[in-house]
Amino acid sequence: MREVAALAGVSLSTVSRVVNGDGRVDDRLAEQVRHAVEMLGYRQNVTASSLRRADHLSASIGLILEDVSNPFFSLLHRGVEEVARERGVLTFAGSSDEQPDRERELAGAFAARGADGLVIAPASGNHGFLERDRAGGMGVVFVDRPSPSLHADRVLSDNRGGAEAAVAHLIAHGHRRIAFLGDRPELFTAAQRFAGYRDALAAAGIPVTQRLVVHLHSLDGQPGAAVHELLTRDDPPTALFSSQNLITIGALRVIHALGLQHRVALVGFDDISLADVVEPAVTVVAQDPAAMGRKAAELLFRRIDGDGGAPAEVIVPTPLVVRGSGEIAP
Repeated sequence: MREVAALAGVSLSTVSRVVNGDGRVDDRLAEQVRHAVEMLGYRQNVTASSLRRADHLSASIGLILEDVSNPFFSLLHRGVEEVARERGVLTFAGSSDEQPDRERELAGAFAARGADGLVIAPASGNHGFLERDRAGGMGVVFVDRPSPSLHADRVLSDNRGGAEAAVAHLIAHGHRRIAFLGDRPELFTAAQRFAGYRDALAAAGIPVTQRLVVHLHSLDGQPGAAVHELLTRDDPPTALFSSQNLITIGALRVIHALGLQHRVALVGFDDISLADVVEPAVTVVAQDPAAMGRKAAELLFRRIDGDGGAPAEVIVPTPLVVRGSGEIAP
């Protein structure tokens, strides 16, 4: 910065104002500084700047997501990024792959690099390791799932209500043998969606048939195999409720491979790419991951700005989007 100031013929404070976007600099002087910056190849060192600031903020936040390649989490990341960009804050993201050790490793790495806050889709039930960082001023917001061990802000979808609406929709179209396809039952989202499935059946006086309930402990190839087994039985279900986007994709492949796309009804939880171009188009319960990300970022920056109020819980609605596959009669 001293070299830039010398070449531009201005004070060090003037250089500081220009590179930090302070508008209180004469246009002519600002142009001299920018020209000197370009000539010398100067780049601002944000880490060094944060050490000089009274609040020690780094203007960066970390995201710990289940899998950044999952379209749901990609959109959630984008929602966080939109809010962060407005504040000049960078976002960094990593995948926990549902592994608690990896989650803890990422949280430690982001904290060690001075991240001002974390948005976390929890992979574990124990987040006590975050207490010290929170006490030091780091903001923490949980998204998609709450943490059972750490009381903090959280942004969730209406998992139970959306699942109940999906299954009630199938019942209203005459179905009684409705299969449930879910993720690992210990996951908060999977448990909530299964509860919504049970709620809808109970409201219609339909008992839960355990042979129609499938909880997948791995999504690697299993959804397709499970759906194939269900649909090739002597007493197959007439409708499927798929409670996760990757499971819905696996179910669609099998339904179409068996030529049953006009005979077996399907409603999926969470929208999927090209859901409206297959035949029939896929009826879904639509989550809004971008809105969840934006809300999570707003809560996080509220904490970073010093809000010490009680933790908030935000439930994002999950409307039913009717397209055709969920309206097939048994």
